[in-house]
Amino acid sequence: MKSIILASGSPRRKKLLEQINMPFQVQVSTVSEEYDPDLPPADIVQVLARRKAEDIAQNSKDALIIGADTIVSLETTVLEKPRTAGEAEKMLHKLSDQTHSVLTGVALCKTDRSGQHQTHSFFEETYVTFGKLSPDDIEHYVKSGSPMDKAGAYGIQDDYGALFVKRIAGDYNTVVGFPLYAFYQELKKFAPEYRSAIKGNP
Repeated sequence: MKSIILASGSPRRKKLLEQINMPFQVQVSTVSEEYDPDLPPADIVQVLARRKAEDIAQNSKDALIIGADTIVSLETTVLEKPRTAGEAEKMLHKLSDQTHSVLTGVALCKTDRSGQHQTHSFFEETYVTFGKLSPDDIEHYVKSGSPMDKAGAYGIQDDYGALFVKRIAGDYNTVVGFPLYAFYQELKKFAPEYRSAIKGNP
């Protein structure tokens, strides 16, 4: 029986895959998320997504493993998950009244019965514009703890973080952490045998 594995502990990615009724299990990859800072953001997210998927693939046979990674890029600066409340505040001040890009890379890794694997990766980019944030808004949001596990120190799906977003250009789900539309298109090309796992497909 072929299985589908999400190589991520992100509750947001889990929820998005559940939304399309795809049966899967979660196995969190623990590989290093370090990367070459000279790489362009589109390459960074794909390298990290592939690393996560191929890590889980080592011990998975006859399966499709899904890896993903999301970063926020402001001009030439990559904004990762903040390590402290102070870092979160600085990131939000930088994003205030600016347009930034959110990139999510996805890797699809197919393994056969012998454990051999093939990997295909892609990325999506969405542009997000923040309104001008007041110091009080930033302080209140950081105190909630919500920014601490999110690239760029905010979540567009949060009750409060969503209030910062003036407009977006691109796929909303890319900002949440998993571009469902692009995933489905790439799945049909790279691993069509798994398409029927999505309920409603023939």
